[in-house]
Amino acid sequence: MKQLLRMIFLRLLRNLHNQWMVSAHSKWQFVLFILCVYGADVVYCNARYSIPEEMPEGSFVGNIAKDLGIEISRLISGKARVVTKGGRQYVDLRRDKGTLVVKERIDREELCKQMTPCSFSFDLIVENPIQLHRVTIEVYDINDNAPLFPKENVNLNITENAVLGARFPLDSAIDTDVGLNGIQSYKLHPTDNFKLEVHSQTDGNKYIEMVLQRELDREERGEIQLVLVATDGGSPQKSGTVKIYVTVLDANDNAPVCKQSVFKTEVRENAPAGTVIGTISAADADEGVNGHVSYSFAVASKEASELFGMSSDTGEIRLLNNLDYESQNRFQLNINARDKGGLSDTCKIVIDVIDENDNSPTIQLMSFSNTLPENSPVGTTIAVINLEDADSGKNGLVQCSINKNIPFKIESSLAEYYTLVTDDMLDRESLAEYNVTILVSDQGSPPRHANKTLNLKVSDVNDNPPKFEFEEYKTFVSENNFPGLTILTVKANDADWGPNAQLTYFLKDEDMRGAPLSSLVSVDSLTGSIHAVKSFDFEQLKSFAFNVTARDGGSPPMSSEVTITINIQDQNDNAPQVLYPVQTGASVVAEIVPRAAEVGYLVTKVVAVDVDSGQNAWLSYKLQKATDRALFEVGLQNGEIRTVRQVTDKDAVKQKLTVVVEDNGHPSRSAVVSINVAVADSFPEVLSEFTDFTNGKQYDENLTFYLVLALAAVSFLFITCVVVIISVKIYRWRQSRFLYQSNLPVIPYYPSHYADTGVTGTLPHGYNYEVCMTTDSRKSDCKFSTLGGKNVLVVDPSFTETIQCSMKDTHFVEDPESAEMVRSLVLKTSGVFLFFILVFFKKGC
Repeated sequence: MKQLLRMIFLRLLRNLHNQWMVSAHSKWQFVLFILCVYGADVVYCNARYSIPEEMPEGSFVGNIAKDLGIEISRLISGKARVVTKGGRQYVDLRRDKGTLVVKERIDREELCKQMTPCSFSFDLIVENPIQLHRVTIEVYDINDNAPLFPKENVNLNITENAVLGARFPLDSAIDTDVGLNGIQSYKLHPTDNFKLEVHSQTDGNKYIEMVLQRELDREERGEIQLVLVATDGGSPQKSGTVKIYVTVLDANDNAPVCKQSVFKTEVRENAPAGTVIGTISAADADEGVNGHVSYSFAVASKEASELFGMSSDTGEIRLLNNLDYESQNRFQLNINARDKGGLSDTCKIVIDVIDENDNSPTIQLMSFSNTLPENSPVGTTIAVINLEDADSGKNGLVQCSINKNIPFKIESSLAEYYTLVTDDMLDRESLAEYNVTILVSDQGSPPRHANKTLNLKVSDVNDNPPKFEFEEYKTFVSENNFPGLTILTVKANDADWGPNAQLTYFLKDEDMRGAPLSSLVSVDSLTGSIHAVKSFDFEQLKSFAFNVTARDGGSPPMSSEVTITINIQDQNDNAPQVLYPVQTGASVVAEIVPRAAEVGYLVTKVVAVDVDSGQNAWLSYKLQKATDRALFEVGLQNGEIRTVRQVTDKDAVKQKLTVVVEDNGHPSRSAVVSINVAVADSFPEVLSEFTDFTNGKQYDENLTFYLVLALAAVSFLFITCVVVIISVKIYRWRQSRFLYQSNLPVIPYYPSHYADTGVTGTLPHGYNYEVCMTTDSRKSDCKFSTLGGKNVLVVDPSFTETIQCSMKDTHFVEDPESAEMVRSLVLKTSGVFLFFILVFFKKGC
């Protein structure tokens, strides 16, 4: 289809050329022919104009915008420009007017020499999108050159006996103009003895001969002077002259005769200088000097004279310079064979130049975009390439390809034009730059190659979200930190480039246990550093988790999240708290130790807790002070106070112990508790000794009132104990709980044959605690309690308040030990009752 269109196009051009030649008398004529072909991505149009040579600079050639239907704004925005193929640029484009104008002087003879028609071509390229238009300018000739003979004077020697009709070849004039402006006629003056004959050759050139039409007589006239005038057909006409001087010689009656009228030979384009192309031979029947033939070029152009040389004696034609098939592939030379007598014959030699593959293909970029977005669709045009090879035949056929393993391909669009397009999706993060090498080779033997490398950069598109270095961040922070502490730094990376890779960090708006997250931590938007907003307290908040978002600066932006878990580490910021014995400023607490107590007798147990965790909550107990250090010791881990030796009568009744409870933190914290111990076998003995601990307050003298009060209290206590015993017998399967009016901690009792499970920390064993107290025990001056079945007495000398006893969290089980404990309680209650009666009767007496 392309070949058919091309043939139609050439035929139309020939018809137009014939019309131009008919109208050549006008000053100049504008002719336009347009042929357009539409490709997948590029529009190709061919436009043709005709102008005369020698037009001044700035002369109007044609309105290309109007002829091609292109808006002026499109020419400007598309950066329309004229692109030539390595030669001179004769025509320029005025974008603001859409016209083509002459840029520099055009000399048809310099451009095309004798070739007709004479034309030159260039490409008009418009970008975004790419449009390619081929413009051909045909330059027709004007009569600006006069005919010119090779020599100003010609000398001929002719014998007087030259026969009528003898021919004498003359050098033709040369006129670089063509057509009607070329040489049209020759005239010879005078024509008494000679006439002029003009012959046309197959190549369009003419050669002239002077023919003898009247016999010569040397004695009558020894020299003849003639003038030869060559006239062209231009308007106005121009002419050139040469003077011919004829010397009449004595007779030489045989002229040389060429063996062939036409000699033909071939020579390769790459033949070196000095190569013998052919030999011309002629014979002369005369003998001696008149039979010696010399050879010379009769008619030869300037180019032929520079390329070929001839031996006048042998007739050998040699190559003087290198041939160029692309400039001229055939030469026709006229050879003059002349003897010494002036007789001559004319023949010609036709030299055909055989083409060699001596020209490499040329690559010219008509359009190229060196930056391409990575999201460009498949088939996007990157470059339009023009390939040419000055050789002919197979030597001029080219093949085009590109390097492998790249996402591009080369496509043929029109003759000698190729387009480089994308063949796959691009990814800047995988490869941001490509070097595309265009490889071109012809089909000569051996083939010649050419290549050109294009550097293509892939511009970034925001197609990658930020990615954190870790899927989850976990860290530890000690409590009591200072606000503003940098906890950790999160780091995200974005595979994109430039603004698309600039990241900002921020927290999501969420609540953390009823408080906004921003009240706990903050994040630096640029560095990703996470800071503590306030000081953390392990006892209130042990750990928390939240999300940090990283967002890039693309449009639209992309983001990702990561989870941050912060674990708060405990510090030793809480001192131990003593739960038992309870310390009050207005009461005296005493643990009773019988004098018959054996070694290891359990006096009491110090119970303490620490709200810290881990080793900060590991408690140890030490005996700091004691009335008699040799009598008591305290368990380092359990806080149990036991006797070290046997109690004797020499030991003081009043013993005061100071126990230090210390945790295992660094630095450690501690608490101190004071314990009063009474070494006695009977309650009156204890009472008499501990009255010294009071402030010396005297009782009222109304002894009857105290006696009645004491009896009522003891009676109430006795009745209560009886009720408890009956309740245990009836409801032994149920559990009862002592009712408090104070906030003292509850310490359960575990029977000795039960295993202590689920107990941790510093309380490895369970104990039963029975607490007796007065109303509003926080202010009570009298308390009774038992620990592990041992007696504890709290005495208030004032006896101003009624004693109340309640029980809480006491577990009763039916076993011998429990029954024994109940019996002991009844006996002790009876003893106390009798003791009070004796005391008050004694006071009354």
